[in-house]
Amino acid sequence: MKRAMLACFLLGATAFAAEPTVIPLWPGVAPGSEGWSQTEEPLPSERGSTPNLRNVTHPTLTVYLPEPGKARGTAMVVCPGGGFTDLVMAKEGTTVAHWLNSLGIAAFVLKYRVARTGDEEAKDPVKMQARRQAVIPLAIADAQQAIRVVRGHASDWGIARDRIGIMGFSAGGYLANAVALQHDAESRPDFAAPIYGGAPPNVNVPKDAPPIFLVLANDDEKVEPVNNSVRIYSAWRQAGISAELHVYARGGHGFALRRNGLPVNSWTDRFRDWLGDLDRARAVAPSKPAAGPAER
Repeated sequence: MKRAMLACFLLGATAFAAEPTVIPLWPGVAPGSEGWSQTEEPLPSERGSTPNLRNVTHPTLTVYLPEPGKARGTAMVVCPGGGFTDLVMAKEGTTVAHWLNSLGIAAFVLKYRVARTGDEEAKDPVKMQARRQAVIPLAIADAQQAIRVVRGHASDWGIARDRIGIMGFSAGGYLANAVALQHDAESRPDFAAPIYGGAPPNVNVPKDAPPIFLVLANDDEKVEPVNNSVRIYSAWRQAGISAELHVYARGGHGFALRRNGLPVNSWTDRFRDWLGDLDRARAVAPSKPAAGPAER
């Protein structure tokens, strides 16, 4: 029954490419949050009609497909930021999805689980920090599952199974880094793009880590994204895996796709160039035989 329901969602996403479609991330209750009782709530948004969200308990993917004539068979899971207490769905989700669509990339905006807020305990900084730390593994699991869902149904959306990436902003960048570091065959992203992102404390780069693209501003007031991005880049370089790092002098934190006349605005052009270079490298790489069931 659940598989049939998901099939209906997928059919809708394919048939009405111009309209975003929301699909459930997990069959039933998301593992690890079975006892959660908080109610998801919208928060004011600085851009567009898409509200920010808090108290997310039921993770979803919102599917944005490019026009058929532009589609290039590439997909990106998009993880908004919000400090693991809310999700900046407009600036770092919907707007990013439309931009990716303009490049011919299918976008899947991830609504992942965040720490509970709005109650009395949320006023205690120590308890809130504990809640954030407790929810991070669940958010990582949501991001891993998002890659699995997109890969498992790639043909329904006209996507190549080996061209599925993950992009995240701030806390969402933490998820992009984490999934690039921790994955199985089905949840491995083919490329990752943490934008002013956090990173797990232990960075042990696996042999199958994907190429990575990192962007940040040197004047980021949060500091951690600067240190983490340099740390990730250095670890990737030491492991001999392709990495590209762009550090702009000004831009602060949370610049996303904002246009304010600064050089940081051009990071989207550098990302497009980077993706094109990956495509060229893939085209000249020796082809590999399809993996058999035992190898997948």
